[in-house]
Amino acid sequence: MPKTPDISSSESSKRLLPGQLIWLWLTGVVIALDQITKHMVVARFDLYERLEVMPFFNLTLAYNPGAAFSFLADAGGWQRWFFTAIALGASVLILVWLTRLTAAEKLQGVALALILGGALGNFYDRLVLGHVVDFLDFYWGNSHFPAFNIADSAITIGAGLILLDMLLGAKKHD
Repeated sequence: MPKTPDISSSESSKRLLPGQLIWLWLTGVVIALDQITKHMVVARFDLYERLEVMPFFNLTLAYNPGAAFSFLADAGGWQRWFFTAIALGASVLILVWLTRLTAAEKLQGVALALILGGALGNFYDRLVLGHVVDFLDFYWGNSHFPAFNIADSAITIGAGLILLDMLLGAKKHD
């Protein structure tokens, strides 16, 4: 009987999931947390209703038909499809990027998985609801930061990790 080659689990997973696609579980977690929290807030709150959680933080229900910081929110409806297309295109690019990462590029893999989860969470809202559900409201005195959600947080953390990876990579080359 011919001897079969010994394939370690890491070699096997590389063939099944090229690059850093192993981090797609994190994308799924982000999407699930994002959608669950949005559904909970929509079920409990009326539009713009607020619940003070801390002296600098409220839960509130807001709908954003635009992009970050309500960019193009009053554009008349076309922005829904524009931002949906951007999210879809960015998601495809991120998936391709993930497949091309090496095994050593784990931080980029995590970062891209977070960004992808956030993009797809907000993509779903735009596609199904026509707007993004926001509910995290941080403020200082009477100055409120624009409300955001878990998807936005994942995108921000992912972008920060990419910047950190770039800085750490630059230090390695110095």
